[in-house]
Amino acid sequence: MKHVALGLAAMLASFPVIAPAAAADSAADFFKSKQMQIIVGYGAGGGYDVYARLVAKHLSNHLPGQPSIIVQNMPGAGSLRAANYIYNAAPKDGSFLATFARSMVMMGMLGGNSNVQFDARKFTWLGSPSSAQDEAYMLWVRKDAKAKTLDDARRPGGPEILLGGSSEGSTDTDIAVLIRNTAGVRLKVIGGYPDSNAMYLAVERGEVEGRFVGTSALSSTRPDWLKPDGPMIPLLQFARATRLAEFSNVPTAREVAKDDRARELIEMAEIPYMLSRPYVGPPDIPADRAHILQDAFLDMGKDPAFLADAKKMRVDVSPVGAKEATRMLDMLAKAPEDVKNELRKMQGGG
Repeated sequence: MKHVALGLAAMLASFPVIAPAAAADSAADFFKSKQMQIIVGYGAGGGYDVYARLVAKHLSNHLPGQPSIIVQNMPGAGSLRAANYIYNAAPKDGSFLATFARSMVMMGMLGGNSNVQFDARKFTWLGSPSSAQDEAYMLWVRKDAKAKTLDDARRPGGPEILLGGSSEGSTDTDIAVLIRNTAGVRLKVIGGYPDSNAMYLAVERGEVEGRFVGTSALSSTRPDWLKPDGPMIPLLQFARATRLAEFSNVPTAREVAKDDRARELIEMAEIPYMLSRPYVGPPDIPADRAHILQDAFLDMGKDPAFLADAKKMRVDVSPVGAKEATRMLDMLAKAPEDVKNELRKMQGGG
């Protein structure tokens, strides 16, 4: 019996050495045999779609077996439809990823909105191909708008700026409400536009006078807006602690906040913009596959071929990974409850 027990113990002791290697091989084999999908919460041709096609092309090169990755557009409710889908309905095996509005993160963390069917902290986070360090989310108006300066739009009884938006809870709508309440800018959102392209056309046709949109999206979709002699005037920078050098004459939202409390609300609302284009998988992806995806996303961000393609496509890239995403979520979770409640009242949560 003593010899049997010793033999059994020796056999069991050998398993921990073999099992992890076998598990790693199994995870790698999974990706070699799969077609993957990236669900985009907006229509084709907009900024999120442009980034998704760039990611789909290059992420594959850093995954075992270089699986094919296709992009599927799922517009609806300011990308809430895509966020709910990837959390609840998509396969949880590592073959489905999604990108959606950064405002979805705030909606999920604030709670109070029955349409939100996800917990932002339970997504399998990959990160973002771009971050706030290289861009600003800006308020743009047509050159023939009644309010041609921020002071015009803040003056009591002054002109109101009509902006294009998609839906409650979307970035364009929530930021407009926030700026109206914290900086006294007279903004009115005309909602119902299905995607970014529809909002661009609404501005160009004169249906609305402007919109909020990031400089990275404009680089690839409407580069003429960024030119000094272009058709648009930038009035405000959001998600910036300091002004972008190329827009040094355009104030940040923090600079024009009505008071310290308003500034605190702005700073909290800006936290998700550390991840300009969030990329996630569903909850409960097997840990070994999740690690492969997260490592591949980080490796992609340093790949010279990825950086070269981004430059050709005129999109800004400053990739951040899953650790940075987790840090951002922790910052939001630790925010004072009274600040969260006030933001919840302003934004899509109430």
